[in-house]
Amino acid sequence: MAMRSRTWSAMGVGLVGVVVLGGCASVSEAAPEDSPQPSAVASEQPAAPAPAAPPPDAPAPDAPPQAAAGQYIDYATYQQDPASYAANGDAVLFFNAGWCPTCRAAAANFETASFPVGLTVVSVDYDDNTALRQQYGVTVQHTFVQVDASGNELAKWTGSTNVDDVASQTV
Repeated sequence: MAMRSRTWSAMGVGLVGVVVLGGCASVSEAAPEDSPQPSAVASEQPAAPAPAAPPPDAPAPDAPPQAAAGQYIDYATYQQDPASYAANGDAVLFFNAGWCPTCRAAAANFETASFPVGLTVVSVDYDDNTALRQQYGVTVQHTFVQVDASGNELAKWTGSTNVDDVASQTV
């Protein structure tokens, strides 16, 4: 019987050791209560930088829009925002045809010319835009129609072949 007692005693000590060591493992994985916790401030993102100031030559936010640089564009480009071209300068529709020698000469001049600020000449294919021709009463190719921001006709003429002549015809 003395042997049994020692065996049970040894087993009891072994079992207590396993329980104690097992408990230590879980304690070592957990953070001690007195250890410092991560600060919420450390995880915050730094403040965003203040927006940059506008360049010194930028217009004031409430300033009226300024006229855009002059240009020669196609009708598809104009259709994306027609009001902006006339609101910031003069918009002139140029009804022309590829088979018209005078139209071709004028178009070649417009493609290489320097336009005054605010003058936009819009190339409109005479043959493909019948409804637009009818809207402005255009009956011959090589016709120019100046329009306002709402598309209303301001002036109409024929025969201009260069930028200076177009600019002198606008109202």
